[in-house]
Amino acid sequence: MAADEIDYRIVGDDMQAVVVTLDEGESVRAEAGAMLYMTDTIEMETSAEGGLLSGLKRAFTSESFFVTNFNCNGPQGQVALAAPYPGKIVPLDLAETGNMLCQKDAYLCSASGIELDVAFTKKMGAGFFGGEGFVLQSLQGDGTAFVHVGGSVMKMELEAGQDIRMDVGALAAFDEGMDYDIEYVGGIKTALFGGEGMFFATLSGPGTVYVQSLPFPDLVDRISRSMPNKS
Repeated sequence: MAADEIDYRIVGDDMQAVVVTLDEGESVRAEAGAMLYMTDTIEMETSAEGGLLSGLKRAFTSESFFVTNFNCNGPQGQVALAAPYPGKIVPLDLAETGNMLCQKDAYLCSASGIELDVAFTKKMGAGFFGGEGFVLQSLQGDGTAFVHVGGSVMKMELEAGQDIRMDVGALAAFDEGMDYDIEYVGGIKTALFGGEGMFFATLSGPGTVYVQSLPFPDLVDRISRSMPNKS
């Protein structure tokens, strides 16, 4: 299929999956381990696509070293791919939006023409201490990619000159051309006792921003605090 003509439907509410329909000769690429089911006309092939360097880049962004391609070898077939924790699957038509940046573990699957690369914050020191915002994934191409966000998703359209600050982990995806940085919240008392972390993600419009209501590290932290203390 042309990279921008992927045939799909998203099913479910808070535990979503994307079902992709492929005609003969078409394929879809996915994060290793994402498959729920595939019909008998689909052939699965796992490889370190792009070679060692590309595999290492994927591993650096918390994705698998390997990627899986699902190829249709019959008249038509289906493959269903699921996100690894509760949240929403967001389709991004890169032919319409242009290249997108997303948090380092957000990529789920894409049309075969989409390239996945590594991006960094402009200020490496702030990015390092900011946690989620240090390493980002760059989605490049002219087809459809699917990213997974934790909890619910909010889509925001920023006008030229409009700024927004948010929790670093809440930033799920945004237009690659936007001005993006991480800044210190200011004030020792606020940073240590405010409960919001020591850094904000800051973005300036114009552009599209996707915000997630429950970042995965927050979910893990809340679950771990609720576990019985073995001691």
